[in-house]
Amino acid sequence: MLHIFEHAMEHTFLDTVKLIPFLFLTYLAMEYLEHRAGEKATTLVKKSGRLGPIFGSLLGIVPQCGFSAAASNLYAGRIITMGTLLSIYLSTSDEMLPILISEGAPASLIGKILLIKVLIGMAAGFLIDLFFHRKEKEHDHIHEICEHEHCHCERGIFRSAVSHTLQITLYILLVAFVLEVILGIVGEEALAGLISDRPVLGPVLAGIVGLIPNCASSVVLTQLYLDLNGAMSFGTMLAGLLVNAGVGLLVLFRVNHDKKDNLKIVGLLYLIGVASGIVLELFM
Repeated sequence: MLHIFEHAMEHTFLDTVKLIPFLFLTYLAMEYLEHRAGEKATTLVKKSGRLGPIFGSLLGIVPQCGFSAAASNLYAGRIITMGTLLSIYLSTSDEMLPILISEGAPASLIGKILLIKVLIGMAAGFLIDLFFHRKEKEHDHIHEICEHEHCHCERGIFRSAVSHTLQITLYILLVAFVLEVILGIVGEEALAGLISDRPVLGPVLAGIVGLIPNCASSVVLTQLYLDLNGAMSFGTMLAGLLVNAGVGLLVLFRVNHDKKDNLKIVGLLYLIGVASGIVLELFM
């Protein structure tokens, strides 16, 4: 048990440290928009978000879940749309890409996975913005995040951004550590047993694994597909990887105070990922 705690602490610390630059730069940009650029600049950014799913899905494939964490903050501040947020979540590769490269996976396979994730992210993002577009409420604004965190923004955008970053980093550390301990006790083998060699049901279960806000899920899904020689289908793997958004969902529930909105996003992410996986399983 002590070994599990030590491993969880080390793994959680290293993963969270990688997020700090993304979180700090995101909060710094948000503070600048709110306190320096003013209402016109914020409105301009919002309007330019119509093409957000294109850029979001392309940024998401970079092997670093920091983009999904940053996107959650931007969505909470209503700087990007729900469609853009989900396009980033769906295309986020987290640990998938490094594992594929380190295992010597064919370039054709890597390219196919990335292309499918990007295309699904783009298409889903535009459709979500089309059907789930809502009129922003007057209180949906960047400064609500500041007020909720009690960060004394009047002291300057730099100190405010540091305060936000420290608070969200401590939150991620705590929750991620608990998840690491649970996964250490349960074991990655148990996750593997749930989703391997289960036609149609595989994507449904892989989607549940993908919802775990931890890089372990993307590691398990990718490694299983590479190691089990067909015991896991391509569609099952993609279902889990599409749903997996790194720590993005973890940050979303911390900074976005509309819980129904958060649950809607989780539901859409899961349904899109699983449905895409089932379709891929039937036709590929």
